Amino acid sequence: RHAGDQHMSRKPPRRAGASDAKDGVGYGKPPAEHRYKPGQSGNPKGRPKGSKNETTIINKLLNRKIDIRENGRLRKITVLEGILTRFADDALRGKDKSAAFLLNRQQFLETSSEQPANDVLDIDDRKVLDFYADQLYEKFKKQGESE
Repeated sequence: RHAGDQHMSRKPPRRAGASDAKDGVGYGKPPAEHRYKPGQSGNPKGRPKGSKNETTIINKLLNRKIDIRENGRLRKITVLEGILTRFADDALRGKDKSAAFLLNRQQFLETSSEQPANDVLDIDDRKVLDFYADQLYEKFKKQGESE
């Protein structure tokens, strides 16, 4: 740089004036005439009322009622119940991934929430489920090794 260019790129030092002292003007403290008035928003457009996030949309979709025909009768169930019913049907037809999904989901729900004592599986039922889950795990492990 040249010595003559220096005066153009630098700002002169700011001097504290009388108005600065009484208004408390500075970083984060705009002059009183430029501050938000009581009840005035700093983001007037903001998020529109009624706009939904992804969780709200998914919950609405999964809780929507649909009609299904079961044993010749029309029945209303939620989409979530329909999806889980399909998994259960597939599991009963021998689709191991569906069975594993449902069993893992059940185990997760049991361990993540407090349940009343009368809903807890007895020891024999738990042993049967654990045995079945172990068999599925070994089967998937063997399939993963062979691929």
